[in-house]
Amino acid sequence: MLRGLTIRDILLIDRLDLEFQPGLNVLTGETGAGKSILLDSLGVVLGWRGRADVVREGAEQGEVTAVFDLPANHPVFALLDEAGLRSDDELVMRRVSGRDGRKQGFVNDRRCSGEVLRQISECLVELHGQHDDRGLLNPRGHRALLDDYAALAGQLVVVRHAWRSLAQARSQLAERQAYLTKQAENHEYLTHAVAELKALAPQIGEDATLDTKRRLMQAGERIREDISKAGQALSLQGAEGLLSDARRWLQGVEAKAEGRLTAPLAALERVAIELDTAQRGVEDCLLALDFNPHELELLTERLFAIRGLARKHGVLPDALADHTAKLRADLAEIEAGEKDLTDLQAILDKARADFDAAAENLSATRQKAARKLDTAMAAELAPLKMERAVFTTELSRIEAGPDGLDAVQFTVATNPGAPSGALNKIASGGELSRFLLALKVCLSARAEGLTMIFDEIDRGVGGATADAVGRRLAALASGGQVLVVTHSPQVAALGDHHWVVEKQVSGKITRTTVSPVTGDARTAEVARMLAGDTVTDQAKAAAEVLLRAQ
Repeated sequence: MLRGLTIRDILLIDRLDLEFQPGLNVLTGETGAGKSILLDSLGVVLGWRGRADVVREGAEQGEVTAVFDLPANHPVFALLDEAGLRSDDELVMRRVSGRDGRKQGFVNDRRCSGEVLRQISECLVELHGQHDDRGLLNPRGHRALLDDYAALAGQLVVVRHAWRSLAQARSQLAERQAYLTKQAENHEYLTHAVAELKALAPQIGEDATLDTKRRLMQAGERIREDISKAGQALSLQGAEGLLSDARRWLQGVEAKAEGRLTAPLAALERVAIELDTAQRGVEDCLLALDFNPHELELLTERLFAIRGLARKHGVLPDALADHTAKLRADLAEIEAGEKDLTDLQAILDKARADFDAAAENLSATRQKAARKLDTAMAAELAPLKMERAVFTTELSRIEAGPDGLDAVQFTVATNPGAPSGALNKIASGGELSRFLLALKVCLSARAEGLTMIFDEIDRGVGGATADAVGRRLAALASGGQVLVVTHSPQVAALGDHHWVVEKQVSGKITRTTVSPVTGDARTAEVARMLAGDTVTDQAKAAAEVLLRAQ
């Protein structure tokens, strides 16, 4: 609720501090006293679009501060958290207006834009008047109003869940179709590529092995002759024979040499062992170099085939095996694609059926709620002297969405047989105010947590009609907060709290003041509203009767 409103140097107000209370708060005063200035001032701090020149004459800047007391679960806290403006259960909004028209907004002493102020204010205050372009007059919000009236939160959850499932199924099918269409274009290529790779069957590391073997074969002819000569040099006809002769000769005279040949003979023994190792190595090399020229041709062809496929597919030779596996998987996926599409289509069909059922059920409930609201509105309009008016909640089919299949708009016809249309297009000023009041009474459940302001909603009515207006305002204010600017004594008498707006002229300076009234002062104000300039005893008596009837 709006707890406090502080105004400094705004229009005709130099300094004003107001403390509002729960329930029905009425503001009265002579025409031109400045009641609208209060609403203009409140609009400044709430970010509403209005006149730019609001600074009082002679002041450099004006300032308006609004303080709200809020329950812990108030929806405005989600906006405050998003904007980084969260505080405790108290909300302080402040806006400073300069002489040049520039404005600075603050929430809980933190700077913010006018747009943020407007977003926050939509969760805090509803203004209803002849020139209201927000709240109940906005057709874009009528569906939400009807849903709240009918308590359709549970059904909306079901519909929105079904819509998300439907959207997901559509997306999955579309993605799968796009993928398979693209892949199908490559089916012939994949079939050929897989067959080609399968036929070659390259192995990891095969490229390096074949390359080494090929190089060895190519060099074999050139080195084989020298290796063969070396082998002969190491054989019995060469080094081995000479070494054997040397060992035999030395062994024959070793006994006569008095031990001087023992070490040379041992060395020769070791040389013989190493020579044998060298001979076997040379022989092995010669065997390795002994190849069939046709084998070299076949080896070269395979090596070039592997490298050619690697270049063709843009991978390294050692990656061909993994690439083959991938292409096989892609080909298998294409060939199994039709079954996948069938399964996804079945999922989509079920999701669509679930959504259609939930949306149709929601539409049927909305239709019933619309007729119930129309009946409730007829009952509310009759005491407001608008029994000939027809209020209709119109539902029309729109493209399916997360909130179902319906568009909702409140329309009115002020006279039987007259064409119906939007509230703000058909109704006159006084009629519009009463339409809005009746609608707000019917939708009072949505008013939880809102401060509602009605600007001269009783214009053009009096007597029993004015009393009916006041009693409906009082009903709205029970358990909440309503501020009403009124010229009706019947409405003023039903207020829980009463303020009088007055214009005071001192020399060339005009000021607007607002004062709370109780007791005799309140009786006098209601009597003034009944009698006019001259307050008679009869007017005072009538005022006392009205106040007692509250």
